[in-house]
Amino acid sequence: MPMAGSAPADSPVIKPPLWLLAELTYACPLQCPYCSNPMEIAGYKNELDTADWMRVLQQARKMGATQLGFSGGEPLVRRDLEQLIAEARRLGFYTNLITSGLGMDEKRISAFKEAGLDHIQVSFQASTGELNNYIAGTDSFEHKKEMARQVKKQGYPMVLCFVLHRKNEDQIRDILELAVALEADYVELATTQYYGWAYHNREQLLPTRAQLAHAEAVAKEYQEKMKGRMKIYYVIPDYFETRPKRCMDGWGSVFLTVAPDGTALPCHAARQLPGIEFPSVRDHDVAWIWNESPAFNRFRGLDWMKEPCRSCPEKEKDLGGCRCQAFMLTGDAANADPVCDKSPLHHLVTDEVERVQQLAGKKEFEAKPLVFRNMANSKRLTEAAN
Repeated sequence: MPMAGSAPADSPVIKPPLWLLAELTYACPLQCPYCSNPMEIAGYKNELDTADWMRVLQQARKMGATQLGFSGGEPLVRRDLEQLIAEARRLGFYTNLITSGLGMDEKRISAFKEAGLDHIQVSFQASTGELNNYIAGTDSFEHKKEMARQVKKQGYPMVLCFVLHRKNEDQIRDILELAVALEADYVELATTQYYGWAYHNREQLLPTRAQLAHAEAVAKEYQEKMKGRMKIYYVIPDYFETRPKRCMDGWGSVFLTVAPDGTALPCHAARQLPGIEFPSVRDHDVAWIWNESPAFNRFRGLDWMKEPCRSCPEKEKDLGGCRCQAFMLTGDAANADPVCDKSPLHHLVTDEVERVQQLAGKKEFEAKPLVFRNMANSKRLTEAAN
């Protein structure tokens, strides 16, 4: 695969990754039923050690990566997090900690500041303690609020993330009022993406059209109301669109994810795709993985496309959508993302949306329990699948 500056006109040019997402661990004190971690988390125990992660950071930075996200699971579980932040600062990364806030206190935030961390994003599950704690599977709401205040107090921009779904979409105004009360600088209203545990719980999490219409209107109201004081990001979920999003800005184009066991992925959900052997940073350096590995070249460019994507005039805009979504919904990762209404399989999305619209609100439907993300459920579901 040609590198930048050497490619024939008809070949995709491989530019260096800009974003490195370091998934430090799948361990987490929360049990969110929309978690995008693999459902087989019980099987991933051989985490990279500190030296491994140091090497990955060095190799990615040498290639030109500039943005670094520390994620999980819950990255605060890692005792070496401060060391990794310090090394990232030494290398020149802009660093972002994506956290639930559990495992953090004022002293640790100070340690992050001293180590050179640039940015902290604190996630919430809802606007009330009752629903937040139910979704999280733990009593965390008050602690999250205190951590948000401490982040602000210690000079960080306050970035809050609320994952939206049918269970909390009606709280949108209260969610934004909570953000205002906490003096947030940025608010991400992150629509649930249906991978991992969220896909398993899709029936219980898909919002209704009425909920979405209300949420979008309220989000726009607050975007105008808080202009110049707080930036609010709201994106309509894929299942309710007629064109797919340009997933990860293109396979192997901008984002490099390294999972806790060292598996390198073009996105956090890609390891589910069959027939692709994703390389490990234990066995290969980042440059080889990014530039030469068959896995990272599998869906680069446009040559892999099948119809209707291949002849579509919009193919360079959306690149066929999400490969993982195409696989989960159609069984073939090379198919058009069925979110697209040009796909002959678009009905797989619209039929599911319509089914949920008809059932939502009915007592027996809403009473169906969520499957929460934890090791016991992971083991049970993995055994059932096998």
